Amino acid sequence: MFFYFDPLYLLMMLVTLAFSGWATLRVKGTYKHYSQIASQSRYTGGQIAEQILQQQGITDVRVESIGARRSLLGGDGILSDHYDPREKVVRLSPHVYQTASIAAQAIAAHEVGHAVQHATAYAPLRFRNALVPMANFGSQLSYLFIFLGLIIQTFALVKLGIVLFGVAVLFQLVTLPVEFDASARAKQWLMSYGIVGAGDQRGVAAVLNAAAWTYVAAAAAAVLNLLYLLLRTGLFGNSRD
Repeated sequence: MFFYFDPLYLLMMLVTLAFSGWATLRVKGTYKHYSQIASQSRYTGGQIAEQILQQQGITDVRVESIGARRSLLGGDGILSDHYDPREKVVRLSPHVYQTASIAAQAIAAHEVGHAVQHATAYAPLRFRNALVPMANFGSQLSYLFIFLGLIIQTFALVKLGIVLFGVAVLFQLVTLPVEFDASARAKQWLMSYGIVGAGDQRGVAAVLNAAAWTYVAAAAAAVLNLLYLLLRTGLFGNSRD
């Protein structure tokens, strides 16, 4: 197994862990700071979401508060906000749904951005959704094919595994424009609808920009893993049958 005791792999892991850890700490720290600062408009995150949906003419999307639950970025439901395209519902954590902080408004508007993307058939979102089944399959089984191919010396299996992993990497890359667009829409709506004042705009941008780094970190880690696989399996500029 080429992963064990490989200095290059260990270096790559240290870099990705450091980057991912920094991005996570940044978004949690920024959220914590601006969740304690009340917005000038005093609208809660739930009210913001409803107002933007109304302004956009979307009437078939619900906004609801989800129960407290643990998430990857924090406990008690913090930063577990999301849009569910299957049920057409914007689910906001209690902290976002019920409070009128700058952070709550920014996150609520961002999630509505995904709802509007869905309603308007935003092309990158449709492409990302189409990749979901294969990306899930690839992320779960790609290494199995690679290891099995190396063990039985069947390079076709190694190639298949790398192709599957490449689809998962592509999913991470396509996620970037989807998330950036949702944040750009959120900033525009909050300002154009007069929801946030000039004094709150900086905080909104800080929250959304910090959140974006988590997606950048995930994409960077995926790309580095793919490059490592290509290098160590001899597919980086070489051809084998």
